[in-house]
Amino acid sequence: MPAFKLIDAKLPDFGVPKTRPELDRSVHVARFNALNRARRAAGLDVLVVYADREHAANLAYLTGFDPRFEEALLVIAPDATPTLLTGPENLGRANAAAIEVEARLYPPFGLMGQDRTKTPALDEVLGNAGIAANQRIGVLGWKYFGPSEVSKPESWLETPSYIIDTLRQIAGPEGRVVNANALLMHPVTGLRAVNEIVQIAQFEFGAVACSEAVKALIGSVRPGMSGFEAVQNMRLGVLPHSCHTMFSSGDELVGLNSPTGRVLEKGDPMTTAVGYWGGLSSRMGWLAEDAGDLPDDARDYVERLAGPYFACAAEWYETIGIGVTGGELDALARRHLDTPFFKLVLNPGHLIHIDEWMNTQVYPGSTEPFLSGQCVQVDIIPAAGPPYYGANIEDGIALLDARGRDELRASFPDVWNRIEARRAFMGDVLGIRLKPEVLPLSNLAGAMPPFWLAPERIVSKA
Repeated sequence: MPAFKLIDAKLPDFGVPKTRPELDRSVHVARFNALNRARRAAGLDVLVVYADREHAANLAYLTGFDPRFEEALLVIAPDATPTLLTGPENLGRANAAAIEVEARLYPPFGLMGQDRTKTPALDEVLGNAGIAANQRIGVLGWKYFGPSEVSKPESWLETPSYIIDTLRQIAGPEGRVVNANALLMHPVTGLRAVNEIVQIAQFEFGAVACSEAVKALIGSVRPGMSGFEAVQNMRLGVLPHSCHTMFSSGDELVGLNSPTGRVLEKGDPMTTAVGYWGGLSSRMGWLAEDAGDLPDDARDYVERLAGPYFACAAEWYETIGIGVTGGELDALARRHLDTPFFKLVLNPGHLIHIDEWMNTQVYPGSTEPFLSGQCVQVDIIPAAGPPYYGANIEDGIALLDARGRDELRASFPDVWNRIEARRAFMGDVLGIRLKPEVLPLSNLAGAMPPFWLAPERIVSKA
């Protein structure tokens, strides 16, 4: 007997927040102090945090500042005000950072063609910021490596070579320059892995915005539109994006593609995703009213692919919780979908933050647990290929213990009320019973419409 069914159910209006919760200075100061404690525990003398437009999450987490158009570098040395180096366009924003910094112009971080004639020597700049010979220097960019990739993981650094070369020159043969990204980005012990209550409330704002965008597209897409016209109905633009907006269809369907001018036809498969800081929503379906509009060899799409996929996602939702290990979720997804037909790709779940994928404890055999305060993305992606293509029900949740839930309810009652409404919808309509600590942040809340010309027909548990 199938574990799923199609039902007629209008997705409730869970509401849209009018204002975005903001983090005050005390949150960033506490984060900075925590990182300094982690630095000392790791035996590091100084830290250097690199950021650019694509890789700004670590710097933004610490300072509330993310560079636009340019690169930036934060130098954290003991007993000194942190130095924040930027190009000319970001110097004003850097001066308004949420922690005390000494913002300095470093012209090479500016765009090509801007005046660099007064550029000081980089070793002099870094020396003035507190970098010295014989130090053990930790570098944070956006990625660290493991023993399966290299015999000495701490020696691999993804930050631009001219910065690393200069750091190594200053440190000398008695010093070390090492990858320190795990201090912030490890999925269990990293400081960014666990969020403050106000950060979760802020991430809910982003999750609502991207889910409302995807919902608007699904409710308005029609044959004869171009991909550009379909995406215009999302009404994008309220927040910085964590990734590019995705939409593709028909013979152009590739999950990461951007929209094009291709004209949509009835019976097209299509996929879309929108990501803002703190949230991403993605769905895959068909420009169809029912299975009769699908290609002849894919008319059993719900029975063959979408339904079993939803059953997996539903069990994922019901299983995740505080103390559950990543290995348990990985095994669950593989039990459902690890077959040649589904072609399960990627890890079936990961942490989400300012960056769309911060890290994940979900991998085969993982004993790393999920913790209170973590924000987690449902990211189960089968890649069956033609004629069925795939399915997606990607959204985010937060995990909070009883104390955290009490604090969220008291501090952000509107956020709490939306979460409670989503939990009720998932339980009463979709049949997905969440543990008390599982708090859905997306206004799509587990909804999976396979036929986008009939968006109020969704999959539920049987």
